[in-house]
Amino acid sequence: MIDLKGKVAVVFGLANKRSIAWAIAQKLAEAGATLAICYQSERLQREAEELAADLPGAKTFRCDVSSDAEIDAVFEQFKTVYGKLDILIHSIGFAPNMKINNVLRTPREDFRIAHDISVYSLIALARAAEPLMAEGSSILTLTYYGAEKVFPNYNIMGVAKAGLESAVRYLASDLGAKKIRVNAISAGPIKTLAARGISDFTTILTAVEQRAPLHRNVDALEVGNTALFLSSDLASGITGEITFVDCGFNITGL
Repeated sequence: MIDLKGKVAVVFGLANKRSIAWAIAQKLAEAGATLAICYQSERLQREAEELAADLPGAKTFRCDVSSDAEIDAVFEQFKTVYGKLDILIHSIGFAPNMKINNVLRTPREDFRIAHDISVYSLIALARAAEPLMAEGSSILTLTYYGAEKVFPNYNIMGVAKAGLESAVRYLASDLGAKKIRVNAISAGPIKTLAARGISDFTTILTAVEQRAPLHRNVDALEVGNTALFLSSDLASGITGEITFVDCGFNITGL
């Protein structure tokens, strides 16, 4: 068993019980970590609070990651409440009008928003977390194979995820001197709230079942297990990596 007792983990991007962030939060809590759950807005507050109530000692905090002021404020709260952070989970991605615009037709403002929310937020959170993190701390984000290959209707989010994966490598280099690790999990398709923004999502799910070596889709809790490992000392030598949890789909050709 991985023991995270005494560790403080903050999770950004929990929307509901189907969120990958929720599966990760559950696994970290089971291992003994103290959880701070961040929600974006009042609309998501009730859901976050109800879910956090199932995690021993978990607290909820509001933070819109598009606002530097809100990021600064919530990390001041973390400093006051916990005094430190050991694990940061970034499970955030958004692109407006994904169902309408392919990459060619993406307006400049939609491009900016997609990269601000999906990519820059990781950089901003890592920068805010760094003063509270000691050697051996972990930062983890969630990506998707659409960063490397073209998937139907993934559109500008694929471009943003490519930027996110590059940011992981550069942040790993920047934070390596302090022995803070930065990694990403590339999860297979899962029926989350974000997945609703992808037209004909069931086509992707079906393709994975047919072609992945395990002939099934991944479960969110399997992603949670990998996040637990990457957040623990068992992964002390791993940083800057993109770890696939997709039942092997990424290794297949035709």
